[in-house]
Amino acid sequence: MTLAATDLQPAADQYAISRWHDTAAVYARLQALLREPVRPIRRDKMDEVLHYFEQKCQRSKQLAARTADVIPGGVQHNLAFNFPFPIAAERCEGAHLWDVDGNQYIDFLQAGGPTLLGSNYAPVRGKVHELLDHCGPVTGLFHEYEVKLAELIRQYMPNIEMFRMLGSGTEGVMGAIRLARAYTSKKWIIKIGGAYHGWSDQMVYGMRLPGTGRREAIGIPTGSTAFTQECFPNDLDALRRKLWLNKLRGGTAAVIVEPLGPESGTRPIYLDYNRQVRALCDEFGALLIFDEVVTGFRVGMGGAQGYFNVRPDLTVFGKCLTGGYLMAGGIGGRKDVMMLLAGGIGSTSKRAFVGGTLSANPLSCVAGYYAISEMARTNAAVVAGRAGDRLCKGLSDIVERLGLPYVVYNQGSIVHLQTSAVLLMSMRNPIKLMKEVNTRKHMMEEMGAAYMAHGLVTLAGSRIYTSMADTDAVIDEALNRFESVLRLV
Repeated sequence: MTLAATDLQPAADQYAISRWHDTAAVYARLQALLREPVRPIRRDKMDEVLHYFEQKCQRSKQLAARTADVIPGGVQHNLAFNFPFPIAAERCEGAHLWDVDGNQYIDFLQAGGPTLLGSNYAPVRGKVHELLDHCGPVTGLFHEYEVKLAELIRQYMPNIEMFRMLGSGTEGVMGAIRLARAYTSKKWIIKIGGAYHGWSDQMVYGMRLPGTGRREAIGIPTGSTAFTQECFPNDLDALRRKLWLNKLRGGTAAVIVEPLGPESGTRPIYLDYNRQVRALCDEFGALLIFDEVVTGFRVGMGGAQGYFNVRPDLTVFGKCLTGGYLMAGGIGGRKDVMMLLAGGIGSTSKRAFVGGTLSANPLSCVAGYYAISEMARTNAAVVAGRAGDRLCKGLSDIVERLGLPYVVYNQGSIVHLQTSAVLLMSMRNPIKLMKEVNTRKHMMEEMGAAYMAHGLVTLAGSRIYTSMADTDAVIDEALNRFESVLRLV
């Protein structure tokens, strides 16, 4: 049974998402965009954009040239990739970022989502400095803030009965999958195609584009993904079939989802999807894992699980956990499952082994404790969500006024501005994928460059994270800049 939207949505003053979008209408517009020829920035105007980088970003260009000699590909992580070359940041504060050439930008990247309070938030920074002065970043021993952080997470997310901190979201996913297999004694893992769950061997499968399987699994033995499967987003019938077939082959250990949909809602889910996945997991004896690396606390203090009122068995945390500070990751969930992660040496009881000398270091734990405390005190998720609503409405008005086929929608403080629809392609139409993917991808890169040349930093030119620091004045200035770019199309 499909539940009505009004049966599922919580109080608007608790969560960043004031209203769930009409998912069917979003997909209809995205498919229409995908059927159209690309609508890029005009060539003469793109030359002006590139001129900005040549004239205004010379130190970044010099650093990029040096970096290319010593770092493969010239960047350490995908967020840092910018066309035509990586821009080097020097300072961040609140809603803004400055590069090494002194150019100021409105920062809608926000480190990929974790800095919900705004970049370099002073109250948390002060507590981190106190910790560094008094204790240093790591001791190897237990620290009081480990338990204080775990208790705080449990306070706001009641589904998290126990919590174990690790070093990243990737580590959290690795540990959660290992834990699910240990608890269920089953081996199959089902993910949703196009979702990103880190770069561990077993999860480099069906990444970004559904149906691509091992396309990006270069250097990964086939055995590492032998028990990983993918289903297309929102396809509950396909998920049921896989669960049923796996039951004949030993069973499914877990289904892992990004609760807003793959790539932080780039392929959005229907409102009752998570609840129906929960029901299927219960029917087939599989654990449900929520990857809340981005959505934890950004959607609200109760995470996406609180918004959807769905209880996962395990929750993976990542960069959301510490408000942007390092070594942020972990696993939380049911006590009976989590006890298989008990630490210590020489245990003879059944357990799933995880480790890491820097896991739960004092710096990360104190940053996490005060970041989450400040998010709660300031109602940061809701404030950032209202900024996202304002930006989304403004962008939608601009796109409509200019007669562009682009698609704008948001899930609170996560705003999607799809101009090329490359992320909506899949192996269901492989010929179109092969013919158009590079053109559409390059158009998205050019859009990202144009935004940056107009003082806007986005994620890959298609995703925008708002923060508590985004006042109405900041959003209105950003809308003026976005309109300047969209008039170049």
